[in-house]
This record gives sequence, C-alpha cells and structure tokens, in this order.
Amino acid sequence: QDNVVEDISATRGIINFKVNRKLLYLQSVPNNVAIACIHFHLTDRDDMFACYSSPNIAKKFHAGHLRSTIIGNFIANLKQSLGNDVIRMNYLGDWGMQFGLLGAGFGQFGSPEKLKQNPLQHLFEVYVRVNKEAENNEDMKQAARDFFRQLEQHESHAVSLWQQFRDITVKEYRHIYERLGVHFDVYSGESFHQDQAQEVVQQLQSRGLLKTSEKGTGVVDLSPNRDVTNVCTVLRSDGTTLYITRDIAAAINRKEKYSFDEMIYVTDKSQENHFSQLFQILLAMGHSWADGCRHVSFGLVQGMKTRTGEVVFLEDVLDEARARMLNNMSKSKTTKELENPEDTAEKVGISALIIQDFKGPLQSDYKFDWDQMLQAQGDTGVFLQYTHARLCRETFGRHHTLDAFAFDPSLLSEQTCTAILQHLLRYDEVLYQSAQDLQPKHLVNFLLKLCHLIASAHRDLPVKGSPEAVAQARLRLFSGACSVLANGMRILGITPVNKM
Repeated sequence: QDNVVEDISATRGIINFKVNRKLLYLQSVPNNVAIACIHFHLTDRDDMFACYSSPNIAKKFHAGHLRSTIIGNFIANLKQSLGNDVIRMNYLGDWGMQFGLLGAGFGQFGSPEKLKQNPLQHLFEVYVRVNKEAENNEDMKQAARDFFRQLEQHESHAVSLWQQFRDITVKEYRHIYERLGVHFDVYSGESFHQDQAQEVVQQLQSRGLLKTSEKGTGVVDLSPNRDVTNVCTVLRSDGTTLYITRDIAAAINRKEKYSFDEMIYVTDKSQENHFSQLFQILLAMGHSWADGCRHVSFGLVQGMKTRTGEVVFLEDVLDEARARMLNNMSKSKTTKELENPEDTAEKVGISALIIQDFKGPLQSDYKFDWDQMLQAQGDTGVFLQYTHARLCRETFGRHHTLDAFAFDPSLLSEQTCTAILQHLLRYDEVLYQSAQDLQPKHLVNFLLKLCHLIASAHRDLPVKGSPEAVAQARLRLFSGACSVLANGMRILGITPVNKM
C-alpha cells in the first residue's frame, strides 16, 4: 500500500488493487478551469517533414486526394502536439508527360475565354479530349512529347503556358484547403527539381548504379543478386527524367534544406513499390538518412457518389456533405438557433467525412455511406460535435458559473465519474500509440468512447438542481472532458463547434 494504491485484497485466483480515488481526481482535474492537456514527451523532439495531398495541377481537386490530405494533416497535427517541429509540404504533380499532352491539347482545343470563366473545368475538358485524341493519333502523341521536351529545355512559350496553368490551380486548391481547415508551410512540386534530376542521373552514373536497358532507358538494378530481376527506370530513352528521378532529387534537396530527422510521405497503397524503390536508391547512393523516410499508405474509398452520380471532384463531396447536414439539422428538434447554420453544417459535415475515414485501419478499403456517416447517434463525427456542443453548453451555460477555486474532488465519487477520469488519464497513452503506427483509429476510438461516457454522465450526474459544491465538481469534470475532446478533435483535423 502507498499513496496511489490504498488497499490490496486477494480472493480465489484474483488480486484486487484499489486506487486512491482522491489522487485520481486531483491528477485528472487540476485546480484550473479545464484539464491541462499537457502530453508526456514520450518521443524525442525531432524535426519532421510531412509530404501529403499532392494533387496534379491543371485538374480539379479529385475526391481521391481527400484521404492523403486529411491523413497527412492528422499526422502533422499529432507530431506537432507531441512537441516535434513539423514542416508541412504539398508536393504538387506539376511536371511530367501529362503536361506535354495538356500543352499540345490546349493549343488545339483550348480557349483563353473559357480559361478565364471556369479555369479548372476548362483544363479538365481539354485534358479529357486530348487524351482521347492521342489514343489513335500518333501525331498528337508526338506533339505531346515535343511540348514536354520544350518544357524541360525551358523554352519560353511552353514555360509561360505551364506557369499559367500552375498559378490557376494553386489558387483554386487553396480555397478547398481552407474549407478543410488544412494549411501548408511549403508548396513545392516536381518542377522545382527538374534540373536536380539530371544531377541525380550523373551521380547514379558515377557510382556505377545506372545501367542502360535493351530499350535504351536508364535503369537502376535493385535486385539482391544484381541479376536484373528488380529494376527501376529513372531515364527515358530520349533523355527526359521520370517521376522517381525527380523524387530522388526532391528528397536530397529537402534533407539539405530542412535537415529533418524523419520524412513521411502519404499516398495510396498503389505507390508502395515506388517508395520502396525510392528509399532503396537513396540508400544505395550513400544517403543513410533515408532510413528515416517512411511511406504511410492507405486504401481506396469505394462508392463515393453524390445524388447526381459518380463523384469526380472533392468540392462536390464537400458541398453535398454540407447540404445533407443542413437538411438533417433543420429536421432535428434538438438543433439550437444558430447565427450561421451553413458554417456549422460545413464543419459538422467535414467532421463526419473525417471520422468515417479514420475509424478503421488506413490500409483498408472502405465503403462510403452518406446515411451512416451523418447519423447523430452512433460512432460518427456528428456525435462528436454534438457531445462537444453540449459540454460547452453545460460548462458555460446560464445555470452555474465555473468557480476556479471551489472544487472538492471527494464529491466525484460516483462510478460514472471514476470511469470518465480513468479514461481521460489514458489520453497521453493513446497519443503515444498513435505516434508509433500513425493510425488515427486509436484517437478516434478514444474520443468516441469518451462521448459515450459523457452521454451516461449527462443522465447520471445532473448539474442543474444539484447543491452548489456538487455542481462545481461536476462542472469541473465536464470542463476537463470538453477540453480533452476539443484537443483530440483538433489533432484529427476537426474544428469543434460550440453550438448545434
């Protein structure tokens, strides 16, 4: 027995330890307005570089990029909350043969007027049309190759058109990121590393790593026995670089510029082999820091549709989530009068998208379900937001004012209180677990369980009508739970609403 364990007893085959409840209360609910969400620094303070979202320019933001964006944002938020210095980069797909196609196609099918009116939609239409044309037209394919070669050689007409496409796209994307509550410290892209990619080719050559295939392409042999069973192509036969060549150059450049301890790439699982080869080549080139590079992969979302049919663009999904949530709120008898119902519906709708995505293992594919996602009851983002709004109302409502000094922990003796306090004390442990495997499901499950415990507490522990000292103790408990819930939601990338 000591000041933590106040009683120990043994029955047949079982040993019972009774924890000092007063100590439990004081540890969980200190004498301030809310629980101080100070996390143990269980990991060393590192500089971390997170590369995520990474859509292709000259295309509208596809719904498929949603997962990379919100997963990367979660990882960056988590690492930052644990004391790491984090640099968030959006590495745009702004180079490659697709711009040869688009450049050649715009010359034939593009309209400067339509580009002004609806820029990304027009570029998308041109891209679809030129792709179809190139399928059966060798001249179009050659025109695309010529345009991309002009880009790589910095010819002014090609670079000017490309720059126009890039600027238009980044401007449109920033609007989407703002809606999602996502920000980046750096916007970069493959184009920044086109010259460095040629240097990479020379370095590979000087180290004896670059071989020429029968087709005339430049390859690196990654097979264990150097028997060409696993090769990676880094150079086309015409001398132009590939995506992986620019990725090698980008990784080297980032290490030189940011001196990171860890670099995390977030993309879908179809790119697992690409990143495995990237890290192997970096190590073969003598860059031992590549051991600190990590690829977080994820599965596909199946059946993401709006009422109009198959979804193509993320903006359609966000608009529909807001519209459906607004409709649900208007029908609900518990919805309070809101100053800006559309803004609340937007935030709650995005919460629902994030929680549906984060509940399972990231590598699993999952089926998108509008109805299940937006339910107010059950394990959804709507339930998280509703619980947070109710805690805000309870804690800062008109019935009692939270007294910063009046607090008697012995008044929190009910089993419901103990369950909440014990759960809150696991918060750091859950963040640490999440930081190990970079899976948001641990934090999601923790927050959802907290919300279920709070729902029970609202039934069992009324504030209104209780003696002042009891009301103060319960308010302190609710305030602490509210603080942890809001903190956890923000790490997941969710903006808590105070009223709904």
